[in-house]
Amino acid sequence: MVKEVQLRVSILEEKDSTILIKKAAQFLTIDEKEINAVKVLRKSIDARKALIIFNYKVAVYINEQLPNSETYSFDYKDVSNAKEIHIIGFGPAGMFAALRCIELGYKPIVIERGKKVKERRRDLRAINQFHIVDEDSNYCFGEGGAGTYSDGKLYTRSLKRGDVRRIFENFVFHGASEQILIDAHPHIGTNKLPTIVENIRETILKYGGEIYFESRVVDFKIKNGKLASLVLQNTNEMTVKKVILATGHSARDIYYLLHRKNIALEAKSYAMGVRVEHPQQIIDTIQYHCKGERDELLPAASYSLVHQVQDRGVYSFCMCPGGFIVPAATSPGEVVVNGMSPSKRNSEFANSGIVVEINVHQDLPTYNHFGVLKGLEFQKDLEKLAFNAGGRSQIAPAQRLTDFVEGRLSNDLNTTSYQPGLNSAPLHSLLPKIIGGRLRKGFAEFGQKMRGYYTAEANVIGVESRTSSPVKIPRNEHLEHPEIKGLYPCGEGGGYAGGIVSAAMDGERCVEAAIKEY
Repeated sequence: MVKEVQLRVSILEEKDSTILIKKAAQFLTIDEKEINAVKVLRKSIDARKALIIFNYKVAVYINEQLPNSETYSFDYKDVSNAKEIHIIGFGPAGMFAALRCIELGYKPIVIERGKKVKERRRDLRAINQFHIVDEDSNYCFGEGGAGTYSDGKLYTRSLKRGDVRRIFENFVFHGASEQILIDAHPHIGTNKLPTIVENIRETILKYGGEIYFESRVVDFKIKNGKLASLVLQNTNEMTVKKVILATGHSARDIYYLLHRKNIALEAKSYAMGVRVEHPQQIIDTIQYHCKGERDELLPAASYSLVHQVQDRGVYSFCMCPGGFIVPAATSPGEVVVNGMSPSKRNSEFANSGIVVEINVHQDLPTYNHFGVLKGLEFQKDLEKLAFNAGGRSQIAPAQRLTDFVEGRLSNDLNTTSYQPGLNSAPLHSLLPKIIGGRLRKGFAEFGQKMRGYYTAEANVIGVESRTSSPVKIPRNEHLEHPEIKGLYPCGEGGGYAGGIVSAAMDGERCVEAAIKEY
């Protein structure tokens, strides 16, 4: 017999390796000897009170043996000679679209502007150490997309869009730890993601798919309202029937291309702001009610904050406990910051985006002449501002948190995980009021919600501007562009996802829609 039960375990009890068997026997009022195994299905931490509790959902095997470890498999087919579906972009949406093609018996042909995942490292080093930005190979572009070097957070609220468990199991199939199937807020870690991405590539190639790296799409040929071919940067042209457009939220050239060709786009609301970086120990102390080092059983603490300021949300975004801040610019002349964490989350720093909602239809009247691209142009201007304020390199402008809120230039800055370095700048006055003013009030409020958060030991670093796309590529009920037959806008770049898992699910959905009328 197998019974599923919920168990609560204190942090002191957690140190006992047999505690789950003891707790399960007590809960079920049976003898411990009747339990052959306890399998953890779900685990979370409740740290709201001083007594920290681990919440478990477990399967209890009563007088029954635990089956052999699960194997995760997918019905991949040889698609070498199958009908083709072209996929532009090889981030989460593109990768999972390609895998779904193979399951359904179609041949994916992937076109990726950047390099293979390990070859990207040379270009990431160039950004960090020499401040050189390669427009096709950086933290956003290349095999695996932006997610590969931003720690692989898999938490999602998009539970109605597809089978989340299926996405997780596919990651496990390709090398991720089974722990992602258990943790309430799973993540893979930027140190482990490259190998998983390589394994996904090998699966696609093994079953007959094709992947073309360092191949940027520069034009769409359209005939009679239908997408006919793709033109690549090297002037090669590919005849196409169905195209999944999964280029990510930073591929601005695609938005400009569609706009030049008078293909419908929509301005989309989004969020921008800064990264705030604390010593991890401060966040641990606040969240775990401890003094000094956190208990060894506890992971680096995270937080989630939100406050309404003048009818706009100010909130934490992509919080990275035990992580690093990285330069995420995709073109020279801009500074963009993002966060990432290794699998152990063992950095001495905690960082998070703190961003402000931008209502693109109400907040940007001076950008209205840009039409549907007004949010994009505002985003670009903010990144140029950061570039100039940092010293016209990848050095980022920064302020101590208390100085930012109280409106004074910082005489010096705290140490940071951001490799290119920081330059003291008056971000409180440089940022547009619709962002800076709200951030200052939001930070003050966060200091009330988390005592100790508002501190001079934290840096505010600009700018966190790539939370989501400021442009939406419309699609109809069949997930196809309403004007261009055969074009399926997908993932974050289309405006239909907000993270790795939701992008992956959208990639699968677009393939399923594309094959219906092949």
